[in-house]
Amino acid sequence: MFIATLINKKSFSTLEYICALFVCLGLVMFAAADWKLAPDFNPIGLILVSLSVCADSVLPNAQERLFKLGSSRLEVTMYTNLFTLIAMTVTTFISGDLVGVIQHAMLDRTLALYMAVFTAISYIAISFYMLIIKKFGGVIAVLLGTARKAMTLVLSFLLFPKPFSWLYVYGATLILGGVLLASLYKRLKNNESTSHVMQNEEMKLMIKSSDEENLKSSEVTM
Repeated sequence: MFIATLINKKSFSTLEYICALFVCLGLVMFAAADWKLAPDFNPIGLILVSLSVCADSVLPNAQERLFKLGSSRLEVTMYTNLFTLIAMTVTTFISGDLVGVIQHAMLDRTLALYMAVFTAISYIAISFYMLIIKKFGGVIAVLLGTARKAMTLVLSFLLFPKPFSWLYVYGATLILGGVLLASLYKRLKNNESTSHVMQNEEMKLMIKSSDEENLKSSEVTM
């Protein structure tokens, strides 16, 4: 929200800041649960995740700014993925992972098929994500992205059993509750805005009809 205020000059209500606080506290609880259950928990991973969260807060708001300046969804999608491709190619080439995965994919056709399917699904997901940013804004996109990560963690517990902590439950409740509350507030605010516009239109029609009646009466008098 702070980034949205800086980039897109948006203002938010106290309730929206509370929802964002719930989401942040939920993520903190997830991290605390990992710290508690994993003796070899590496703080560097937490730092990388924190940097990723910061980047996730900047990117959707910058994309929303581009949409407001007239850029199309295809343009924003293409350039975002182009810059990502360049950065990932350079970093994975330096680390040696790029050469390794290409060699492995050439030996294993199943892996190559999985990579192609993943790429196709990712493009569809990114397209919908861009539509969300364009229609609802960067803040909503960030909240939904965070909720998606929480649901991924929930599914990982269901599909791949691992040590359990109630902190995961509390964290998921805070995240999903914050996202749900923000969504309901957004819908309520949109409904109020729509009713306000309709009332203004009705007032204009009433004034217009009144002016027409006054004009007709003046013509009859003349």
